Amino acid sequence: MTQKQMVLDYIKQFGSISTYEAFVDLGITRLAARIWDIKEDGQEFDIDWVTKTNRFGDLVKFKRYRFAPPVEADQPDMFEGRK
Repeated sequence: MTQKQMVLDYIKQFGSISTYEAFVDLGITRLAARIWDIKEDGQEFDIDWVTKTNRFGDLVKFKRYRFAPPVEADQPDMFEGRK
């Protein structure tokens, strides 16, 4: 199974993935690269920035990726008519 497929399956099962989860649960060290590859295939993602305190008491920020909801075809284009 490819790393791309592992990431897709993980998000389907758990709803989202972070770099830490990708490393610990899947052995993937470059999650952002796999997300890029998946985006190249047409999948869209929503990104949440998460802030946590590390073991040294410092604030750290990281991204959590989840699938973006599909855009419905009958929704009006919000930029329609603008120049």
